[in-house]
Amino acid sequence: MTVTATDPVALTQALIRCESVTPAEGGALTLLESVLKPAGFTCHRMTFTEPGTPDVENLYARIGASAPHLCFAGHTDVVPPGDLAAWTVPPFAGEIRDGRLYGRGAVDMKGGVACFVAAALRHLVTGDEEGPSINGTMKVLDWLKSRGETLDVCIVGEPSNPDTLGDEIKIGRRGSLTAEIVVRGKQGHAAYPAKADNPIPKLARILDRLSSVEIDRGTPDFEPSNLQVTVLSVPNRAANVIPAEARATFNIRYNDTWRRPTIEAWVREQCAAAAATINAAYDLEFSGTGDARNSVAWKLRPIRRS
Repeated sequence: MTVTATDPVALTQALIRCESVTPAEGGALTLLESVLKPAGFTCHRMTFTEPGTPDVENLYARIGASAPHLCFAGHTDVVPPGDLAAWTVPPFAGEIRDGRLYGRGAVDMKGGVACFVAAALRHLVTGDEEGPSINGTMKVLDWLKSRGETLDVCIVGEPSNPDTLGDEIKIGRRGSLTAEIVVRGKQGHAAYPAKADNPIPKLARILDRLSSVEIDRGTPDFEPSNLQVTVLSVPNRAANVIPAEARATFNIRYNDTWRRPTIEAWVREQCAAAAATINAAYDLEFSGTGDARNSVAWKLRPIRRS
């Protein structure tokens, strides 16, 4: 496909048509490289790995070698589209209807990446923002450091304007912590519950506590921290069998009241308190990038137009 870097709409459409559901590259980085190289950018493709996480492809493209070094940072991966039948337009078609461009990633953030390219400036793109966020931006920054490159200014084109373009500027971001909890039970036949130990109601009690207890009330610079359950899973397809385990994944976006160790301690405390009342045995594991090095937000001040 031939796409010019000067047309952000056409480039956004082309990027949307790349099914880059995280962590898949889906052709999006290849497309960007194909329009950046002819414009004079030196392009570097790199794949980073980490045990227990998917491999992630990244793109770093630069034009010029002098300072100051202005970097545009973005990502081309998108979250899964879900039920395709629920879409009024195909999620990867990049259709324009009534002056609006529709598709998975049109806002978050293939549209922003297309505008970066149209601006024809230094360009960094990762494919791991919507996933574990381990083999993307931070490793690209480490790679840049190893080459002796310093970014003087970095602009991130995340869609952070709630009402209209340019109505809010964020100078930080919240921490992000992901946790998986597995409640252990005892498998058995549903007709003989006394001989089994159903982990599902116990997991539900723990999740109810985690979701209902107030984490904090926010700070002058950040909204209250929040916890959202994102995955529920029971390895059981039989309707008459009590499963041996039930698991859930949840994510916390936390403000500057917390740091990674303290928010983990809060989660452990809530799980332990709920489990003690129902005699639940469980395992708890943490992941994500919610530490001070790469994603704890220090300040966020909205700047709103009158």
